[in-house]
Amino acid sequence: MAYTALARKWRPHRFSELTGQEHVVQALSNALAGGRLHHAYLFAGTRGVGKTTVARVLAKCLNCERGVSPEPCGVCASCTEIDAGRSVDLIEVDAASRTKVDDTRELLDNVQYAPTRSRFKIYLIDEVHMLSAHSFNALLKTLEEPPPHVKFLLATTEPQKLPVTVLSRCLQFNLKRLSVSLIAARLKFILESEQLSYEPAAIELLAQAGDGSLRDALSLLDQLLAFGNGAALEAAARTMLGTVQRDWVVQLIQALATGDAAKLLAVADALEQWSPDYEQLLDQLAALLERVALRQLVPGYEGDELHPPELLAPLAGALGAEDVQLYYQTAICGRRDLGLAPDLHTGFRMTLLRMLAFRPGAAAAQGATGGGVRPADRGSAPRSAASAPAAAAPPVAGAAAGLPDWPTLLGSLDLTGAARPLAAHCVLLGHERGVVRLALDPRSTVVRTAAMEEKLAQALTRHFGEPTRVTIELREAQVESPAQAAERNARQLQQAALIALEADPVVQGAGKHFGATIHPDSVRPAKPV
Repeated sequence: MAYTALARKWRPHRFSELTGQEHVVQALSNALAGGRLHHAYLFAGTRGVGKTTVARVLAKCLNCERGVSPEPCGVCASCTEIDAGRSVDLIEVDAASRTKVDDTRELLDNVQYAPTRSRFKIYLIDEVHMLSAHSFNALLKTLEEPPPHVKFLLATTEPQKLPVTVLSRCLQFNLKRLSVSLIAARLKFILESEQLSYEPAAIELLAQAGDGSLRDALSLLDQLLAFGNGAALEAAARTMLGTVQRDWVVQLIQALATGDAAKLLAVADALEQWSPDYEQLLDQLAALLERVALRQLVPGYEGDELHPPELLAPLAGALGAEDVQLYYQTAICGRRDLGLAPDLHTGFRMTLLRMLAFRPGAAAAQGATGGGVRPADRGSAPRSAASAPAAAAPPVAGAAAGLPDWPTLLGSLDLTGAARPLAAHCVLLGHERGVVRLALDPRSTVVRTAAMEEKLAQALTRHFGEPTRVTIELREAQVESPAQAAERNARQLQQAALIALEADPVVQGAGKHFGATIHPDSVRPAKPV
């Protein structure tokens, strides 16, 4: 027996089988049930969303021998003939191949004659926007005042090309593009009904490649089943679609998280051997970054078939939320600019380097290993005491012998955002073999996040010139943290200012003669000139 393509075999035969067009189904069902039948219907939408299918189901509803209703019987002669495409009273026309006015006049010559055996004579004109201006003029009069036994069902992907005179005479229904989840659900239903094996990730890839069109996704599924010898597997789907394996994209993001420009370029160059579609690759990168952002900011988000939680969790912990947003924006802008690059591979590499160069605190390139320039090499000015309050604080008492002075070290680190308060609330316990051990008061855990720990580790790596890891112990230390020392210093300055103000003769005179009092909370230490 000849093989039937899935898109044809699983074409819906009734409204209840349609996918994702509930707004159209509800309107047509109510009209059919209530007997409010219009003489012309226009179905508009992108390719493969069900325009012609809806029109054929509507034709069955109108001509079913059991009467006009939203549920055709599907077994009478009229229904079976329409399903088989051989109903003499359903005249299907492809306007793309019959654009001339003579074709339209020939088509309409028999409009005045009654249907051969059905209730209505139905004209289904597909891609109606392809008709010429003269053809529309020939159609217009009939469309405006057709005989009572005639119905027009028009379908188009470009309704804006139809004359307003035609649009005004039709009931227009706009069929929407189908979501990835709806397409994936339909594909899974078909595969399970056909008793074929599949991997959910493969179905997700096909649904995305369908780009809103169920028919396109079904055609791709047919192709994948042929490619995979009757099974829909992720590896085969990626090979067929030319999609880069997810592991490559994960490696790119891991290199971004560590700021390792050398590894980032190495992965980008290794990808060249696969001749990837770089626009699609940047799409994959942006899609994964979007899932990482959801994992960071949306409680309970567990990912999807292509982005499971075991993949997202470590990436969400390694990347700062602001870095994820920057990388995402750079990826989609880089995709737009790929055509302007000297070649696609160069444009892709430059997009990745731009992510590192533009991120917060990016003065830290990677030294000798990353091929970048360290802040000291670029002659950048050291952070001033005014911009690093912890460095201006008094030395921390009780620092362990042989350890670097933590407040001074903190003042020299290239830290921005919430990572600096985290470091300021810590006390240095030890530094050996690429590991910096810190203590954090349990009452200050609000400043601690995995992303901020990673940013602190990156800053220490840049400072020491070697990979450095940070471990934080929650406990009360025996010495002050830079934040505590700064707070104590501020209280001392406040107290000194209050004492000086109270000793001022003018203030004393105002209190003696006018009963003036000092509000301690309003006193501020004088700023150094």
